[in-house]
Amino acid sequence: MTSQINLRLQHSYPGFSLDLDLQLPGKGVTALFGDSGSGKTTCLRCIAGLERATQAYVQINDEVWQDSQRDHFVPVHKRALGYIFQEASLFPHLSVRANLEFGLKRIARHERRVDLAHATELLGITHLLERAPNNLSGGERQRVGIARALLTSPKLLLMDEPLAALDNQRKREILPYLERLHAELDIPVLYVSHSQDEVARLADHIVLLREGKALASGPIGETLARLDLPLARGDDAGVVIGGQVCDYNLHYQLLTLQLPGSTQQLRVAHASLAVGQTLRVKVQARDISLSLVPGEHSSILNCLRVTVVSETAADNRAHVLVRLDADGTTLLARITRFSRDQLHLYPGQALWAQIKSVAVLA
Repeated sequence: MTSQINLRLQHSYPGFSLDLDLQLPGKGVTALFGDSGSGKTTCLRCIAGLERATQAYVQINDEVWQDSQRDHFVPVHKRALGYIFQEASLFPHLSVRANLEFGLKRIARHERRVDLAHATELLGITHLLERAPNNLSGGERQRVGIARALLTSPKLLLMDEPLAALDNQRKREILPYLERLHAELDIPVLYVSHSQDEVARLADHIVLLREGKALASGPIGETLARLDLPLARGDDAGVVIGGQVCDYNLHYQLLTLQLPGSTQQLRVAHASLAVGQTLRVKVQARDISLSLVPGEHSSILNCLRVTVVSETAADNRAHVLVRLDADGTTLLARITRFSRDQLHLYPGQALWAQIKSVAVLA
């Protein structure tokens, strides 16, 4: 079985053209990221068959859903996919249980890979089964919608900005459940979002779209750290690091993470996790300061040995982005040009990166 998603899509309508040729992982979460009008939703709709691309080849692992050269097109209702929109669109006259059973009944019993008990436990909605949709919060409705999609036993989940309609509190409520889906289910996900922090938290792979074309496609850690891409130049630029928990201080609620392949460590304000567990964190470029000497007697807990790799201009003329290497872990620092000149930065220079524990996003 081929564990890969192959997409070749060419589709046009007045004022816009989609032209993509992508080979994506057949497991995990791939984020489609870009500004409004970049083609994210059009790409999902072509994969789902809601729009029939003029020229297309759509292969999801071992199944080909469209091959225009052979005039092969699998209709939407025969594609094993779940499509989750910004709004859950539950049936208002049915209870949560009945909404979920609607999804379950679409699949023959012998083809079901996710049962109702498993889906409701994963999404934390078991206690909501007898409620009507109008008695649910926005986050609860979206979790029910995701569970309903899972109960169709999809071979692919398409998520089109599933958190966009939620306020920040509801987003924080639902993100841990999306992380559980990622960790516990072997279903590939294509995830559309405008939020770089959201993408950094959930995605393994990222495709950066602009005006219907892919500027870049690659693993999340490598791609966010590329200085040649616009992702690195904005105010929310940063890198994703997967570290291993090596200690937890209960009194101060501080985790200590071992950086990959390094003796260096990063302390993070976080709830308790077991030693040995992996935690993904995002370190924002704007939250790193640079120093020629290690900091002492400071509230900044993290002081990492780094080497300057390269730099580029930021989106603000007063700033520059500096790419750093911390024993194989890439960091980005956003500093002023004045600071760059005061430190006399140059490639290969050794210095110290200082990062507040409260600034690390975990």
